[in-house]
Amino acid sequence: MHSEKPSIGLRIAAWGGLLFLHFPIMIIFLYAFNTEEAAFSFPPKGFTLHWFSVAFARDDVIEAIKLSLQVAALATLVAMLLGTLAAAALYRRDFFGKDSVSLLLVLPIALPGIVTGLALLSAFNEVGLRPGLLTIVVSHATFCVVIVYNNAIARLRRTSHSLIEASMDLGADGWQTFRHVILPNLGSALLAGGMLAFALSFDEIIVTTFTAGHEKTLPLWLLNQLSRPRDVPVTNVVAMLVMLVTMLPILAAYYLTKGGEDVAGSGK
Repeated sequence: MHSEKPSIGLRIAAWGGLLFLHFPIMIIFLYAFNTEEAAFSFPPKGFTLHWFSVAFARDDVIEAIKLSLQVAALATLVAMLLGTLAAAALYRRDFFGKDSVSLLLVLPIALPGIVTGLALLSAFNEVGLRPGLLTIVVSHATFCVVIVYNNAIARLRRTSHSLIEASMDLGADGWQTFRHVILPNLGSALLAGGMLAFALSFDEIIVTTFTAGHEKTLPLWLLNQLSRPRDVPVTNVVAMLVMLVTMLPILAAYYLTKGGEDVAGSGK
């Protein structure tokens, strides 16, 4: 009988791999609190919160944060609406072209970012839409829809259709069935999908480079900072903020969907 407990060597290898992947992130976190103004002086000379006050006193940082939050929020709202509707339309019924529609939904996130960015820029130029806030939101929503769609359709497929039929048989109309039966089953999946979409939009840079025009989101601001070595302490602070804003929703989404197989009616 084989033990399900992993061996010591496997655990060491797993933790070693995680440490290797996250070591650069830990370095950025460490130097965001370094008292030394130089880029990287090891070991750090001390602990300070000075660079946080410097970063948040800069108008360019605040404007970039506001724009990224605005874009991520709008793109997430659009993605949640379109992704949920697409999942509701596709999860049960078979019709001609269903596979093609599914492929089109997934394509923006499956393609390399540079291909998606160039395609969107060409499309915007074709219709005479100048790059700006609207084009950034539309471009982010195209790949954020996939995240919400995948979460929603997976949950719908695990929800017994007999619950919906029972609700209708008991006299509930379509809205009441949606509000009392479908939405409670979809709730955590949609919330998780929205969090993942927000995180994905907030730190997106490749597609944004092609569709932002003169607008500067936080990732674009960070990219521009690479040519300014004197601003490294401030850059570390902002980079840490971006990582926290993206990591926390992803962790929350993981815990929200971890028990998704236990939704009402699943497997029954």
